Amino acid sequence: MKVRITIRKVYHKIAELDIDIPNLEPEEVADYLIENENLYDEIHKKLEEVDYEDGFGIANGMTDRDVEEEWRYDVYEQIYGGHL
Repeated sequence: MKVRITIRKVYHKIAELDIDIPNLEPEEVADYLIENENLYDEIHKKLEEVDYEDGFGIANGMTDRDVEEEWRYDVYEQIYGGHL
């Protein structure tokens, strides 16, 4: 009798980049970031520099384990954020 043992191990990377943007209303921030992606082009370089970690990376607002890539923003001074 043969038995197949299978393992699936999930790895993730998370990179963070702080940028300055103009003072905007909360509902304007996501649109501003989408329209000005060049402001955070450097995040791809940062992603290459970080090591892989075990797991799905579900923490700090990352919530969707069913997608391959998840983007979000967080505004420090006003303590809000959302997904891009």
